[in-house]
Amino acid sequence: MATLYLASGSPRRRELLAQIGVPYIPLIASIDETALPDEPANAYVERLAREKALAGLASLAETRAACVLGADTAVVLDGRILGKPVDRDDALAILEQLSGREHEVLTAVALAAVDRCETRVVASRVRFRPISRIEMETYWASGEPADKAGSYAIQGLGAVFVSRVEGSYSAVVGLPLLETAEMLAGFGIPCWQHLG
Repeated sequence: MATLYLASGSPRRRELLAQIGVPYIPLIASIDETALPDEPANAYVERLAREKALAGLASLAETRAACVLGADTAVVLDGRILGKPVDRDDALAILEQLSGREHEVLTAVALAAVDRCETRVVASRVRFRPISRIEMETYWASGEPADKAGSYAIQGLGAVFVSRVEGSYSAVVGLPLLETAEMLAGFGIPCWQHLG
């Protein structure tokens, strides 16, 4: 069986892989995450996931029995990618845009091995209830939005803003488990390894 490496520093992705019983070795794959001019959001997340997986594979001394998972998530509103906030004012502006509206969350997964690289993009829709200014400011003060795409974490304190999710909850968190499990199986890496 191939050894799985996770090219991500995200604790959420680590927890989600552990949840489905897939052991992995974490590694950091630094890439330029700047969007290309006129790059559609789905192409952007797919490209970043692929680049993370391939950069992770390239960083390994031995690749014959290695498989590297890369992933990327983007919050999209009106065709615009809402990235991680640069500061408090940016986070409050993002939350104000999301308040009372539906947005799209795109998560791409890539698996790279020595002989192939496969990707999948999963789209989910999330609706926020209206959020008051004091809630936004209190939420920012919690520290949670500071490093999150779209300035919120659905699995954390930000869950109280979410009135509806259509699609994959785990993809909104950062890793679509159904699709990831299917892809891993195609690379000979089963889920639930702790049960075997």
